[in-house]
Amino acid sequence: MTDGLRTFAEAREWARTGTELVLAAVADLDEAGFAAASVLPGWTRKHLAAHVAANADALCNLAHWAATGEETPMYASPGERAVGIAKGPALSPGELRAWLADSARRLGADLDELTDEQWQNKVVTAQGRTVPATELPWMRSRETCVHAVDFGTGVTFADLPAGFLSALVDEISTNRGLTELPEGPLPEVAAWLAGRPHTLADAPELGPWL
Repeated sequence: MTDGLRTFAEAREWARTGTELVLAAVADLDEAGFAAASVLPGWTRKHLAAHVAANADALCNLAHWAATGEETPMYASPGERAVGIAKGPALSPGELRAWLADSARRLGADLDELTDEQWQNKVVTAQGRTVPATELPWMRSRETCVHAVDFGTGVTFADLPAGFLSALVDEISTNRGLTELPEGPLPEVAAWLAGRPHTLADAPELGPWL
């Protein structure tokens, strides 16, 4: 199965890689480290960790939808996503690491159990897009890979798989309606498109994506 510049198998592998990068990014953080600012304006690393963990929980809902046909939205209400993020500051480093690991493990198990037929079942994203369940690994890979960088503990866009970066550049440039991109290394172009710090000279400023 393919979708543009990526295959289903690649997206699944990138999701696993991103999870490993996220867990490594927070492995050595103490209370002060978690409470420090992330790369995302206004978010501490605690907020970011809670967001990534809650995202896995939300995608488990879509995996359940695909497996059973029971309509289970990513979030029960428009405010539930914000509530999950807001939980972060109240949790200890150990609790955050456990939530990140456990939610990722549950999501991986739920996806592993989907049959070929169930992967084709339609679900609805938090943005209201109706997509086949085969889109879930790509959704998760974006969250984990990009946010692994956002923790600001050493992971950079250059550490992300080249295939993932190419697919990311293709998707964001299309969504932003950009037909021309600045010249530069692929990781830097991806960082610029995502509205993250980059080294490209004279590239116009873009707001954060994702």
